Amino acid sequence: MKLLTYKTNETDSRLGFLHNNLVIDMEDFGKISNFPLPDDMLDLIDLGFEIIAEITELVLETSKETFDEIGCQLDQITILAPIEKPRKNIIGIGLNYTEHVAESARTLDTTGKLPQKPIIFSKPTTTVTGTNTEIIKNTKLTSQLDWEVELAVVIGKKGKYVPKTDAMDYVFGYTVINDISARDCRREGQWIVSKGQDTFAPLGPFLVTKDEIENPHNLNLSLKVNGVEKQNSNTKFLLFNINDLIEDLSTVFTIEAGDIIATGTPSGVGAGRNPQEWLYDGDIVEATIEGIGTIVNTVKEI
Repeated sequence: MKLLTYKTNETDSRLGFLHNNLVIDMEDFGKISNFPLPDDMLDLIDLGFEIIAEITELVLETSKETFDEIGCQLDQITILAPIEKPRKNIIGIGLNYTEHVAESARTLDTTGKLPQKPIIFSKPTTTVTGTNTEIIKNTKLTSQLDWEVELAVVIGKKGKYVPKTDAMDYVFGYTVINDISARDCRREGQWIVSKGQDTFAPLGPFLVTKDEIENPHNLNLSLKVNGVEKQNSNTKFLLFNINDLIEDLSTVFTIEAGDIIATGTPSGVGAGRNPQEWLYDGDIVEATIEGIGTIVNTVKEI
């Protein structure tokens, strides 16, 4: 199921899903189905992944005419980030594709050695923004704004010391994240100033439930700047895959429903190019992952 958070000219933030290219409001669908459903993504996740099977069954029992009556077209809504305000910082994973390790060593202050354990950082919740919004480049802070397309994993339930063999039981779904990075804002090896500025985590456009993704470790992901492809790879090249990450992270701290894990970016970032390339005012960035969708953002200098 493709879930989305959206608004219209008449409503504030709402939860919906796509069905036959129509946007169906989740709460309204629950009312006509006599099956109460929430109007918020985190509230839906809290119900457990099993709720998706129940909703899917209700969808199959609902007529096309009913969906035509309650649905609306995508061009009638504004898509927001699937989780507008995460409960906790986004969990970022650094240097998780081999070729990105190599390009980072050439141009940044990394060693070039393959990590033996996942490199973990975080992005504040205020970094989150949706598709078709602006990425704010604060020119007082950075002149080296960079892009990073990544698969984001959304956790579906609380877990501690999760073995990798059980890790997928803790996944609710997947979305696209662009881990925007200010390369000249690293401080003595710390990444949060580089990664944590407002709007530095475009997210979306949809949250695709895990049953819709046959193999999350075989998804093409790519990124374009002003229509020119900069990144093109596949999640099969992850150094630490999703199972590894959930096992490691849940050993360090408790993972909880709604947590977002940005799994790392492949090669092709601006800092790794010769000459280096950066984002400037008016640049349009498109981050795409197979089976999920594309988030589009425009750089705004202030």
